[in-house]
Amino acid sequence: MRATATCLLAVMIVLLLTCAFWQSAYPWLAWPRAFAEAGTVGAIADWYAVVALFRRPCGLPIPHTAIIPQNQQRIAESLGNFVEENFLTPEVIIGRLRGYNAAQALAGWLAVRKNSAVIADAVAASLPRMLGDIDETDVAHLFEQFVMPRLRALDVSRVASRVLNILTEGNRHQPLLDRGLIAVETWLSGNVDLIQAKFSEASKFTPATLDAYIVKKFIDGIVALIHEVVANPGHELRGRFDAAVHDLSNELGTSAVYRRYGRLLFRDCIRHLEEGGYYRVLLEHVRAFVLADLGGERSVVRDMLAGALASLGKGVASDASIQQKLNVWWLDIAKRLVAQHRHQLSALITDVVSGWDAKEVSGKIEAEIGRDLQYIRINGTFVGGMVGVLIHTGLFVVLR
Repeated sequence: MRATATCLLAVMIVLLLTCAFWQSAYPWLAWPRAFAEAGTVGAIADWYAVVALFRRPCGLPIPHTAIIPQNQQRIAESLGNFVEENFLTPEVIIGRLRGYNAAQALAGWLAVRKNSAVIADAVAASLPRMLGDIDETDVAHLFEQFVMPRLRALDVSRVASRVLNILTEGNRHQPLLDRGLIAVETWLSGNVDLIQAKFSEASKFTPATLDAYIVKKFIDGIVALIHEVVANPGHELRGRFDAAVHDLSNELGTSAVYRRYGRLLFRDCIRHLEEGGYYRVLLEHVRAFVLADLGGERSVVRDMLAGALASLGKGVASDASIQQKLNVWWLDIAKRLVAQHRHQLSALITDVVSGWDAKEVSGKIEAEIGRDLQYIRINGTFVGGMVGVLIHTGLFVVLR
């Protein structure tokens, strides 16, 4: 197109010279001469206007030329401000995003096990490096800053009281009592000789036969009592046991002595953990387990992550109320981010455009809109020619 526009200018110049040379012999050539003169002027003027946008015409330092390279910084700032004021406003962003159920789309995508497995693989692949970057000092710092202060302030006595209340609620502790009684019966039955020996040591003036008889009757009586308690859910001993557990739970929750003793005991346990270097042991065990698991053909960590993500996706996809809450939440975050960082985004655009090479940018812009620019030159040639003919016509009519 550039060659076409230039050739058209050359045609106008040739036509002008031809008409000027033969006009004396052929007066009617004044009309095409007027067209050629004005067309040449229009073509040169539009060529100058087009070239002045991108570079110096013929390399001459003419003022107000090479407009784009000379004003690159101003153009960059204007572009950044334009984007910020017309695109990066909270109203525009939120208005466009409000009609899109992002929570449902993401949940539906995660609900597909194949998609969740992709996320799980990416997370699992980063675990070895993350664990490799963590050392004992990091774990110790984490425990000292976040875990240990809460453990030191923990009321162990009240926690134990709550555990007992939960355990005894609805008679959940009765199966444990049955197991404990059976364990006592098993121990007694398996240690008859030991009990008899200890009894004989304490009773030096009775014969061994009598000692064996007494111990046997004693153990048989206890075993029979255990069988009664196990077989009878309403046995009196069960009631006494329940009352004892209830009293212990109340004392653990209200007694200052138990509370102080529990805190001292727990602090001793914490000190033992700190002095024993259990941070390093814990880290090594976790690291060894994760590395061994990820190195196997079937990874439990990957399966757990993928399953958790898929379950999360299915749960959210089937609950419209959760989707609405998530959408409101992420729209609020988007609004805050746009309001806080829109200036940084526009500044980024300004910096990027300012950093471009001026000549390269001008060349790319000219190449992108080049055909239309050359049409300006072509149109300017014909428009100038027709204006020249009109002017010549006006002069001809007036002078005549």
